[in-house]
Amino acid sequence: MPLYGRKAELAALADLIADLRGRSDLQDRGGLGDSGGLPHCGGLRNGGGVLIRGEAGIGKSALVAEAASAASAAGLRVLTTTGVQAERDLAYAGLHQLLYPVRAAVDTLPARQRTALRDALGLGEDPEPAATQPGTPPDGAVSSGAAQTGVFLVGLAALTLLAEVAAARPLLVVVEDAHWLDRASADVLAFVARRIESEPIAMIVTLREGEPSPLLEAGLAAMPVGRLTGEAAAELLDATAPGLAPPVRARLLEEAAGNPLALTELPATVTGLGTTGSGGSGGSGAMGAMGAMGTTGAGGLGAGGSLVPLGERLERAFTARYATLPAPARTALLVAALNESESVAETLAATARLLGPEPLTGTSVPAQPLAGAEVEILVPAVEARLVELGGGTIRFRHPLMRSAIPAAAPLPDRRRAHLALAETLGEQPVRRAWHRAAATAGPDEGVAAELDRAAAEARRRGAAAAAVAALEEAARLSEEREGKALRLLRAAELAVESGRRDVAERLVAEAREVGLSPRRRATAAWLLSGFEDGVREDVSRVRELAGLAASIAAEGHVEPAVRILWGAAMRCFWSEPGQDARRLVLSVADDLPLPARDPRLVAIVAYAAPFERGESVLGGLRELAGAAGADPEVDRYLGSAAMQVGAFDLAARLSAAAAPGLRAQGRLGLLPRALAVQAWTSARLGDLATAVPAAEEAARLAGETGQPFMYGLATAVQAEIAALRGDSERARALADEAERVALPAGARPVLATVQLARGLAAMSEGRFDDAYADLSRILDPTDPACQLALRACFLAELTEAALRAGRVAAVRDVLHGLEPLAASAPSPALHVGLRYARAVLAPEEEAEELFAAALRADLTAWPAERARLHLAFGEWLRRRRRAVESRMHLRTARDAFDALGLAAWGERARLELRGAGESSPSRDPDAWDRLTPHELSIAQLAAEGLTNREIGQRLYLSHRTVGTHLHRIFPKLGVSSRADLARVLQTYERPDE
Repeated sequence: MPLYGRKAELAALADLIADLRGRSDLQDRGGLGDSGGLPHCGGLRNGGGVLIRGEAGIGKSALVAEAASAASAAGLRVLTTTGVQAERDLAYAGLHQLLYPVRAAVDTLPARQRTALRDALGLGEDPEPAATQPGTPPDGAVSSGAAQTGVFLVGLAALTLLAEVAAARPLLVVVEDAHWLDRASADVLAFVARRIESEPIAMIVTLREGEPSPLLEAGLAAMPVGRLTGEAAAELLDATAPGLAPPVRARLLEEAAGNPLALTELPATVTGLGTTGSGGSGGSGAMGAMGAMGTTGAGGLGAGGSLVPLGERLERAFTARYATLPAPARTALLVAALNESESVAETLAATARLLGPEPLTGTSVPAQPLAGAEVEILVPAVEARLVELGGGTIRFRHPLMRSAIPAAAPLPDRRRAHLALAETLGEQPVRRAWHRAAATAGPDEGVAAELDRAAAEARRRGAAAAAVAALEEAARLSEEREGKALRLLRAAELAVESGRRDVAERLVAEAREVGLSPRRRATAAWLLSGFEDGVREDVSRVRELAGLAASIAAEGHVEPAVRILWGAAMRCFWSEPGQDARRLVLSVADDLPLPARDPRLVAIVAYAAPFERGESVLGGLRELAGAAGADPEVDRYLGSAAMQVGAFDLAARLSAAAAPGLRAQGRLGLLPRALAVQAWTSARLGDLATAVPAAEEAARLAGETGQPFMYGLATAVQAEIAALRGDSERARALADEAERVALPAGARPVLATVQLARGLAAMSEGRFDDAYADLSRILDPTDPACQLALRACFLAELTEAALRAGRVAAVRDVLHGLEPLAASAPSPALHVGLRYARAVLAPEEEAEELFAAALRADLTAWPAERARLHLAFGEWLRRRRRAVESRMHLRTARDAFDALGLAAWGERARLELRGAGESSPSRDPDAWDRLTPHELSIAQLAAEGLTNREIGQRLYLSHRTVGTHLHRIFPKLGVSSRADLARVLQTYERPDE
């Protein structure tokens, strides 16, 4: 039957498939109709996808079926998965269904990806892990996004696998009823959807209107599907049920209100047959139709006079059809509806247990001999158009049919059906546990323990949402209050890890209602602080967390205490709790029974007291940095600590060491944190070749993993980079975006970096009053842009802006206040800035020696600061009519700025050189001007000799996408080989000092 009233939607899907196939005549080979597309579905070229949204029964599946049929006819491969409500708590169930036809290709994946995907699909050989005991206390939430570790590594593996499959034939991935997918599968498919723009892959997703799904944010083109027009609805009804009496036809059109499923299913209640027939329009038929539609004589009105929702009316119609089936067929259909698998064999095996000579105790279905429950038992359900059989599977014709049948069955029957399925699934412990739980009305510690093991398995596979659901159900079945409360707290901790704040808050509230000891109450309160590093919380929480850490440590729980104290220290970075709170954090840290060089302890001290304890922190960092690369999480801790104490060169190196390990482990929740620190410190050092791609990737991954303030920080760094390159308009736009994220919550590091970017942009445009106003906010303790550790990092910029704006007296006061701090704090950034400031502000008789002293300092790792000193000294010499001496310094500055890509500063050096009587060649556009940050990252890795596959593994892309990017990069840089690429990029490396 043709699809009525869907011409535009069919045309858009035809375009998607034609673009994927690379042909414009798809409709001539069984396509979807006239091409032309929809404005809101355009732009789908050689990949991409579409998200079809609409209410139940609106025809989403029919559109997908047409698209899949056309794709197959055009020679494309089609892989399909369908979300099933019963599978929502089974980790990777949807992904398993999608990839099962191509599972043999899993063995061709890189080792780490292969292991991750085999585990996710249940193909691994690892033994099932033991469950955590109910009495085990939560040991502290890990960093936001850590529970996504498995999901992202599985996502990369799935992407690689699909790309390999698509290399042989273009691939259409169909995801139906995405709102019922298990969360792990939905996250993986959203990950894939974001990365197929350059692949011969397209994705079509259907989602019920109003339902949430990670795929909503996956960048798929939106295709909203509404109800049929009156004309199209009439055409469909007449084709489905010709010959209806006019009153019945009118009533059906009114009740269906343009919903295609209603138009095709409700007429069956009139004819008593299927959806075809030639009559059945008499009075009794009309009354039958009214009853099936849920009327009480008023037509579509419930007992209270309110209109019965269409979905409910359809379910009643399906229930009525179900009720006419023979008892064995009803039993089999109930089992099939409750089973999360479409396997006919499983359904028949469980049905045989119910209908055998000795049925399960308590069932209300009749007991009668049934030899193995043959497939013929389902024939009446097929004839009633409730299910379809084929290929060893049983599929309901619509999800509403699947949900209507259990709702119509008595509770005892549902429980016995679940028990029959549990017995059938003895070799599948996770599914067995869920069916046993569904059949259990009261507390049952045995079933709860099975669910504990299911939660442990889900967590091992990186499926936090499935683990949370299993623990929550285990809590319901717990026999002891303590076990119930601790299972709820464990579930809440996992919800925190996966970024589900609403779930975590609900679980913590339930645990409190059960009853908690004082320490457990404190732990419950702390759990919710794992979100966004506590940025949105009151600063008083720092003291509260420090006290909690001390009390837990006193009870001998050192590891949880360290995690809690780390949370308190992080708040000292994002906000300003005051010196008393910082001292309390230090006091608790000092009392922890840990080695002084424990990386976590070093980082906590750095966050709490970046200046007072700077010397001990730097000593610890230098000692521990020798082992960089051994543990990426340790390197991340140390990189963050180095940033706090102004050791930007060390911070950049340690963060760079952390990134590869975090990538390899799939820890995309932690990776943007390391990248953001690397980008921030590299930009300060002038190493834009590193900072540009690091900031871009940090912002992209932070957005993808739900870390808004890390996204804001990385975006603010991008604004700073744009200002340094002389792109003031872009700098302002990015700074505004970062500020929008950070200002409502007062995220101080983001706001400080925003002001730096604005100050640099103003300076490049000669607006020095504005630049001074922007930069001075960073040192104002009453301003939310003031951050304790970072306030001493921008002294050179502040001093120059003040000098040119005529605010020398004001900046001298600021610097005078920092001198005592410099006397006791070894912060490299502070001393680099002060040496510059002393020289440019010094009296004439002292300035030259101070410039010379500043240039004698070891600035090997600080090329931008060294170039800035040369520029300032050259300017000072030229203004004293020492033009010949100035040229050497100005030339050195120009060449360094050009090499670093600091275009705005390079132009200033050129202007000064012209004033000194020397012209400069124009600066040609470099790699950063020609390439996007993403392309620059790929180009750099290719220049290092990495293969496309290796680059893809590092950047979480398929190797074919990498190849597509390189095909774009080569012409932009005027090269034709990787060897040429390396040569060109070497031109833009930092200058030798």
